[in-house]
Parts: sequence; structure tokens; C-alpha cells
Amino acid sequence: MFIITDGHSYKLLPEAKDYKRVGEGDTGLNTGGMGAVSPVSFAGREFMNKVKVRIIDPTMKGLSEDGILYKGFIFFGLINVDGDPYVIEYNARLGDPESEVVIPRIKSDLFDLLEGVAEGDLSERHLETSDNYFTTVMLVSGGYPGNYEKGYVISGLERTGDCVVFHAGTKISGESVVTSGGRVLAVTSNGKTMKEALEGSYRNARLLRFDYMYFRPDIGFDL
Repeated sequence: MFIITDGHSYKLLPEAKDYKRVGEGDTGLNTGGMGAVSPVSFAGREFMNKVKVRIIDPTMKGLSEDGILYKGFIFFGLINVDGDPYVIEYNARLGDPESEVVIPRIKSDLFDLLEGVAEGDLSERHLETSDNYFTTVMLVSGGYPGNYEKGYVISGLERTGDCVVFHAGTKISGESVVTSGGRVLAVTSNGKTMKEALEGSYRNARLLRFDYMYFRPDIGFDL
């Protein structure tokens, strides 16, 4: 879960589920994230109300009682235990690759929300979100999150369509875009169903190429 706050009021941003394990079926080492989906099927009205009442509102109250005027994003890393949300971690930022599905779901002007934080009038600002599903699939370097090589030429960027390709671990080398990190590209698509969105992400992911490229084939499989 994510909120944006001016220190007094807050706006609840779209939720997301990410996939940390490197391997299919949630196996292997933890990573920075292999993909994400939004919305999340189990985060219905009852679950979201529990998050608000049990976690978000007490967090905001605690900040106020401690005299902390916090402005910006708060990331609530949660686990769903038999329909009840529990906090794993807080972050003072948006998550990655969660941002790659959360921000595209915001239909209203994101800058307007940021200005509301700066001006302290966030409660007067408008937040509108899309009902579409957004999914992102992370393309990583072979060997990640362990040892991996850099500098492989990325091809196919001009072939993608109906998606957004976010650059994470890339750089320009001469006239080419090359790999420069473990998590290289995130491919985000949307659709009226999660299946439609995932088909778009995977279709475009397969148009991209670099040596030893890898991505999880089962993002969203559990939903």
C-alpha cells in the first residue's frame, strides 16, 4: 500500500503486489523485484478498510504525536495472513517495481498531488485512478541477484508497442543501449483484465533481447 501525505492529510494510492523471488513459483533468491500487478484481487473493500483503520491511520497519528511533519510518500510493505494485513516494513518512498504499475494507474495529474504536498493543501487536490489492470515484468541479467556481466547490447526497443518500457539498469554506449545493472528493463502494459495486461507485458518482453536475458514467466500466476 502507498500513500502521499502533506503531513496532515493523505491520499491513498493504488495498491500493488510484487514478486521478490528470482525463480518461477517464488523460488530462489530474493531480488529487488521481478514484477508487479495492480489492482490486487484479494485487496477488496474489507481488506482495504482493515489496512486503513489498523495501519495507515495509526501511523499518521503516531507521526503527529511524535511531532514529525512528514511530507511525501509512505510505502507500507504488508503481508496478508488469513485476510488480515500485517506490516513487514515501511519505506519513505514508492517501491520498485511497484511504481511501474502504481503511477500508470493514476489518471489525474501526479504533479498536482506533489504540489499539494509542497503547499500543504493535499486534501483539496483530486486523485483519480484507472480501473484497468496494470502489470510489469522485469527483464534481468543472467546470474542476478548474484554475479552478472554488464555491457550487452539491447535490441528490440523500437519494436515494442502498447506498453511502457522503463529503463532501470541501462546506459548509452556509442549508438547502442546496453545493460548496466542486474535489473535492466521493466515492461508495463494494461488491460481490462489482468490476463490481458500480462499478455501485453509478456508479448513486448519477448520482443526485447540481450545476452543472458531472463524474466519470470509466472508474474500474477497466484492471482
